[in-house]
Amino acid sequence: MRIVLQRVTSASVRVDGELTGAIGNGYLILFGVGHGDTEEDCRRLADKIINLRIFSDENDKINLSLGDVGGALLVVPQFTLYADCRKGNRPNFIQAAKPDEANRLYEYFVEYCRSKGQKTETGRFGADMKVELLNDGPFTIVLE
Repeated sequence: MRIVLQRVTSASVRVDGELTGAIGNGYLILFGVGHGDTEEDCRRLADKIINLRIFSDENDKINLSLGDVGGALLVVPQFTLYADCRKGNRPNFIQAAKPDEANRLYEYFVEYCRSKGQKTETGRFGADMKVELLNDGPFTIVLE
């Protein structure tokens, strides 16, 4: 599993002009699934993300979690995180999970975050999405 997490002051995703998810303060998560990824991987990464302390406190120290600031998640499926560009000029996606399995784990991740009481918005699996964000910092982390 590969996740690109961006701390944002706002983010949204649209499919065919329709707003499918939007948040204010929180994290935009680009979510990729590879071969062999499991529900346990989803739980481990979701718990890590929810508890990451990367928001500034009153002393401008990076010390607060998503819950501490009342933040939300916008989770966008992104198989292109598994692009392999080592050979040639056209990426291959051989390491990305098959769509049915990737969607299953994407939905599991989203539901797990919600089960933890986390406000979680989504993109739409397999769709051509338009994502907008106002990156805060910028603060970007890659998790695997």
